Amino acid sequence: MFCNRCGTETQAGFVVCPKCGRRLGDPVGGVARSRLERHLHTLGILWMVIGGLFVIPAVGMMVFGQGLHLVMHEREPWPELFQLMLYVAGGTFVILAAGGMCVGLGLMQRAPWARMAGIILGALALFHPPFGTALGVYSLWVLLADENGDEYRDLTRAG
Repeated sequence: MFCNRCGTETQAGFVVCPKCGRRLGDPVGGVARSRLERHLHTLGILWMVIGGLFVIPAVGMMVFGQGLHLVMHEREPWPELFQLMLYVAGGTFVILAAGGMCVGLGLMQRAPWARMAGIILGALALFHPPFGTALGVYSLWVLLADENGDEYRDLTRAG
């Protein structure tokens, strides 16, 4: 059997081409691609965009925390506590941004760890309406399409 895309000879029992990643038996146009294959790249881009959007409040909180001493005077109570709270909140947003960008990049590169990380972040995103909920539902719909993850494992080996 040969791959329709790159012409690589494959062994019997292979589901995807070991060289280019195309599902074996697909027409040249790729009409019969699975749901995971069709949506994986889009899901990766969406996670990277959401991760990038988390950078905006992170930078805003940290800059505001740095300039807080200009607004609050020494005689007012708790200025250091407010500054610390802003830094912790900004740091949390930085961690969320890095996580979203890493998962998005991992999904686009078909990294073996990215499916499980995407499922976990997708489940956590369900509690952040409206965009987080939509992204969480979409992530779970795409990544849980294959019950045992066999198809994703095959795609990671081919990629």
